[in-house]
Amino acid sequence: MHTLKKNRPLRRIVLAGAATVSGIVLLLSLKPHTTPAVAGVATVPAPSSSSSGPSGSATGTRTLTGDSVQTRYGPVQVRATLKNGKLTDVTAVTYPQENPRDQQINSYAIPQLTREALTAQSADIDTVSGATYTSDGYRQSLQSALDSASH
Repeated sequence: MHTLKKNRPLRRIVLAGAATVSGIVLLLSLKPHTTPAVAGVATVPAPSSSSSGPSGSATGTRTLTGDSVQTRYGPVQVRATLKNGKLTDVTAVTYPQENPRDQQINSYAIPQLTREALTAQSADIDTVSGATYTSDGYRQSLQSALDSASH
């Protein structure tokens, strides 16, 4: 009986160790959050299929550049592509990227703002947490581009 009591603590230690190792392996196998920054920011619409300028009807493809909005950390400007009156692409032309912190914030904020704008089909989008100034500038610039489409 004395031998069994000695094995149980050892068995518990082995099981606890195996559970810990399994948990660590599972945590390490999870992929870290990656941002599609390069894909979302580097998208440039083909100028050959777009017509610029406010003249014309709501049909066809039009690319409109919004006003450059000065924020606390630098200017933000977007270009919107409308096809048959529907928002099909939004590209951040100018945004703060002077230092590594700006680059880090905007690498996740710009693609998220673009997705939201395309989903909402307007400039009525939520602010990205941690990127308030960029979000505000993005929203204002997008709204100015959309406003110029209606004139």
